[in-house]
Amino acid sequence: MISERFAPGTVKVKPEIGGLINGKAGAMVIIMGTVRLDPKRLDAARPAMAAMVEGSRAEAGCLHYAYAEDVLDRGLVRVSEFWSDHDALALHRTAPHMAAWRAAWPDLGLRDRDLQIIEAGEPRPY
Repeated sequence: MISERFAPGTVKVKPEIGGLINGKAGAMVIIMGTVRLDPKRLDAARPAMAAMVEGSRAEAGCLHYAYAEDVLDRGLVRVSEFWSDHDALALHRTAPHMAAWRAAWPDLGLRDRDLQIIEAGEPRPY
């Protein structure tokens, strides 16, 4: 069971998009971490970042995709992604917007990419 896009206080189950991880139905794949951009290029990076977020959110199996600038550390961007399963994440890695985003990294001064993959169980309200 995988939840729909998260809304405050609600979790709705969508069993038709659930995957199997370690033989367990209802698991999802979470990517969490940070990337660092040259603070002087942060405003120039926003259109490329927006295209990446919009393209990713439109993908099948994307449950959540966001970039958030750290309010205390200019240039540090926090990344959070929730995918229905590993297959959806694998397709994401081959998406045209992913290739365009990666091609933009050198011009944006992107460095210190630190992302972790987490396999999670069924979401529930907190």
